Amino acid sequence: MAIVEVSITPLGTASTSISAYVADCHRVLAGETAIRYQLTPMGTILEGDLDEILRVVRRMHEIPFARGALRVSTLVKIDDRRDTRATMTQKLSAVTEKLQAEEDSR
Repeated sequence: MAIVEVSITPLGTASTSISAYVADCHRVLAGETAIRYQLTPMGTILEGDLDEILRVVRRMHEIPFARGALRVSTLVKIDDRRDTRATMTQKLSAVTEKLQAEEDSR
């Protein structure tokens, strides 16, 4: 299972706001039942099969063009572990546990 962070930024638009583009990209994700996702202030984190995620990222990359953007910059960061099936939730829990243990030892 892969965890992928994606940030899609339209360029060459009349506004500096991109929230409408982000919302349109998330409409694509809403129809993908095999991919879990989490919106963050700086991008979106996807969890699932890497091939499926990359297919969906490609569709999301096209959204700003369909809305009239002249250029699109898409950043993709992939965490693809093969030794375990760590989920987004498990990764967060591992860090939280370590922080709590450190706080408890004070």
